[in-house]
Amino acid sequence: MNVFANSVLSRLHGRGVPEGGYPGEYIRELGDEVLKAHPAIRELTDEAALPVIRSAAYQAQMKDIKDTLAEFGVAFDVFFSEQELHDGGAIESAVARLREQGHVFDDGGAVWLRTTDFGDDKDRVMIRANGEPTYFAADAAYYLSKKDRGFTEKIYLLGADHHGYINRLKAIAACAGDDPEVNIEVLIGQLVSVNGAKLSKRAGNIIELKDLIEWLGKDAVRYSLARFPADSPLTLDPELLKKNSNENPVFYVQYAHARSRGTARNAIEAGVDHSAFDASLLDHATENELLSYLGSYPSIVAKAAELREPHRVARHLEVIAGAYHRWYDACRVSPLGDEPVQDVNRTRLWLNDATSQVLANGLELLGVSAPERM
Repeated sequence: MNVFANSVLSRLHGRGVPEGGYPGEYIRELGDEVLKAHPAIRELTDEAALPVIRSAAYQAQMKDIKDTLAEFGVAFDVFFSEQELHDGGAIESAVARLREQGHVFDDGGAVWLRTTDFGDDKDRVMIRANGEPTYFAADAAYYLSKKDRGFTEKIYLLGADHHGYINRLKAIAACAGDDPEVNIEVLIGQLVSVNGAKLSKRAGNIIELKDLIEWLGKDAVRYSLARFPADSPLTLDPELLKKNSNENPVFYVQYAHARSRGTARNAIEAGVDHSAFDASLLDHATENELLSYLGSYPSIVAKAAELREPHRVARHLEVIAGAYHRWYDACRVSPLGDEPVQDVNRTRLWLNDATSQVLANGLELLGVSAPERM
């Protein structure tokens, strides 16, 4: 955050990017936001300006992040600033509490947590010899904060380069008196790359989520992220995701829903209603297949929730969509020409509408729209 603040300060004074600082047009934009809130900021010394810039730029950047998340359909109940741990004395409290548990020791002027007792490859420094707390100390304080707030199960989602954190976080849980096999779960998310994407001029060296939403659309991005396991590297193909064809998974599923809604509208116009249902009339092979996949949907959702693997839902929706398209090609819901409406038509309308409902439910779980027409 100090590097971040210094980067904004340099832009405010027309200087270049400081060594190790952040590039990108967004730093200049944040400088403009700071200047609006504090018109006299340039008159202060760098030492006096930095804490003001740090706070104001942080608030502006958090607003930008929250706005992007809202556009993407992601809501967090709590945003927790690490600074609160430091300002509220949580770091010191965590060290004291873990010392009472018998797991903290002093060596070489530093304060350590004996995590090797619980499977970590080495003990971890909490407070450096110069008195500065480490990131690990903040991790411990935050774990205790969540425990104090009544959360018995803590789920961490970390980036691809954080495999080494698994044992140390589980060791924190054990040092805090919890069961690391029950009270904490650490998931590792892999990086997402995008074929043919240009780095964001605004961000300088990354592709921003807002760029992807603008380029590919919220539905395509959300569905693509959902249909692969979080721990598998993912490469998005923008050309594929912009195609209105069966090759595009999100289009394939959404089109199945839109087709089912169109089928229902046409059937009702032809006089088909829901006044009868006779399952014995659904004797075509495609009907048995579709019924089977619809019937297994609840167990798929339950398993996805249990294993924290939403891609199971997405992949099953694709299976249902494929079965529906095959059924649509083989079986008519509306009678042909002047043929009278029969119970088989009414029964098929029930099957059609059941498919609509399951596809809509699944897409809603993934945060993706279920269009009525395409």
